[in-house]
Amino acid sequence: MRHKPKPTARQIVTGFFRLIRWPNLLILAFTQYLVRFTLIGEESIPWYRLLVERDVFLLALATSCIAAAGYIINDYYDIKIDLINKPEKVIIGRYLKRRWAMGINLFLNFAGIALGWLVDRKVFLLNTLAVFFLWLYSNHLKRLPFWGNLMVSLLTGLSLVVMAVHYHRHETEVYIYALFAFSISLIREIIKDMEDVRGDATFGCQTLPILWGIPRTKYLLYTLIALFVVILFSMTAPLQNQTLRYVFVGLLFPVGYLTYQLYYADTKQDFARLSTLCKIIMLAGVLTMVFV
Repeated sequence: MRHKPKPTARQIVTGFFRLIRWPNLLILAFTQYLVRFTLIGEESIPWYRLLVERDVFLLALATSCIAAAGYIINDYYDIKIDLINKPEKVIIGRYLKRRWAMGINLFLNFAGIALGWLVDRKVFLLNTLAVFFLWLYSNHLKRLPFWGNLMVSLLTGLSLVVMAVHYHRHETEVYIYALFAFSISLIREIIKDMEDVRGDATFGCQTLPILWGIPRTKYLLYTLIALFVVILFSMTAPLQNQTLRYVFVGLLFPVGYLTYQLYYADTKQDFARLSTLCKIIMLAGVLTMVFV
């Protein structure tokens, strides 16, 4: 019997960074810093002082730790499914032993909760809830129709809500961007389920595309997109901030293009491209904070 060759140190390190999705973590931390500089920012404090502020550093680090732990636990439970949907991207069991993955997951979760305690008690509570719900999502909710999509999207929005909860400045603007992040994340999560329908069906996952089929799931997405647009503009209307309204009008163009492409999407590759487009729209939306 042939034994699998042991992974090299380089393969283990690169595999670990792929496992925790380090580009996503950088974007997450960047977004929280951008919220601090732009939406929450205080004119009396120079920008370079905000750059080294203790609380925003701890918040970003805590959020990154919890998100990294979430990626690990999600991949841990999804090894068999991922071997069908994306075999080339499987890390746990190939480059990183399962027990090591769980040990790192526990350490990162503890670090995220402890760092939240150092910021304030409300952040500690939110971080603790985030850890619990990430575990619940990976272990159970992900395989249920819609609930898994909803949970991971709520946690995406929570990464911005925690900033408003801690700083108590310009909360409405922060909540609007949190809703935007939640909306695009929910749309993307459902599209990812459409992309992964083959592997999910093999292992009994009850996602919307499996239960409803692709056409009916598309109709749900059209409804959600329209609903989110109406809610976002309703939230911006009472604010004396014309720039914010113009920003969301500008974002209607890529969202409209996404809807158009969704109508014609049919293959796994089509849905993969739509998932990437959602990430681009999310990043573009985050960058508009500098104009608000």
